[in-house]
Amino acid sequence: MSVSANQVKELREKTGAGMMDCKKALEESGGNFEKAIEILRKKGASIAAKRSEKSANEGVVLTNTFNNGKSAAILEVNCETDFVARSEDFTNFASFVMDLILTKKPSDLSELMELSKDGKKISDELNAVIGKIGEKIEISRFAIENSDNGLLVDYVHHGSKLGVVIKVDNLPEDKVEEFQPILKDIAMQIAAMRPLTIYREEVDKSLIEKEVEIYKELARKEGKPEQVLEKIAIGKLNKFFEENCLLEQAFIKDNTKKVGDLISEFNKKNSTDSKLILFRRYHISDENK
Repeated sequence: MSVSANQVKELREKTGAGMMDCKKALEESGGNFEKAIEILRKKGASIAAKRSEKSANEGVVLTNTFNNGKSAAILEVNCETDFVARSEDFTNFASFVMDLILTKKPSDLSELMELSKDGKKISDELNAVIGKIGEKIEISRFAIENSDNGLLVDYVHHGSKLGVVIKVDNLPEDKVEEFQPILKDIAMQIAAMRPLTIYREEVDKSLIEKEVEIYKELARKEGKPEQVLEKIAIGKLNKFFEENCLLEQAFIKDNTKKVGDLISEFNKKNSTDSKLILFRRYHISDENK
């Protein structure tokens, strides 16, 4: 059957799909709008299946603090090309997902995919945007963090490819304003210097053992005697901690200080016991997500 331009326009406005896709869907459905929408969704699912083996190594990282800094969310949505990552359809979809994370607070990706707003379900909207754009698109990860007695601060690096959320506990309400810029600087530190952990005690023991063995073997090949290998390895391990543990890293804005000094100085000045608890660092090039 033939469909009118107004019908095509209405379906396009409702779904965001391309003009020709809308025209074909209406023709296939015999002018039935609901069937046409279903056809467009299936088209998106079909494209998603065909592109499932493709790499989605571009995208955006979004962050948001709410509840007066007592809560924060971080989200990564991926696509295949930077061109799509900057497109209105993709960014609108990512914002739609973040909005539902903030309002519904899902516990995991499975629960997130079932959420809906104004009759629009995330899984359906994902298929719709895949159908329209023609690339693999996926919601790869998200997290929501809360603090009853502290503060959360977020930071997104220019280009929205890298985002950080950081949490401090035991921060009195009357000290939040003073501590906030410190925490923002530390979030930028995390973005730039990519620490593994906050504290050395948090580093995986198997990783430490592997590093020690590497240091010993290198020293052994240099002809160092066996009785000093342990001492050499411990010295190098301390350097490893200084490079990979946040509080032991040199502060990027003043390398005469360590990041831990910022916290210590604040606590000493204010007679507080504020402590960094965790950070989330999402970078779209991360291999392990």
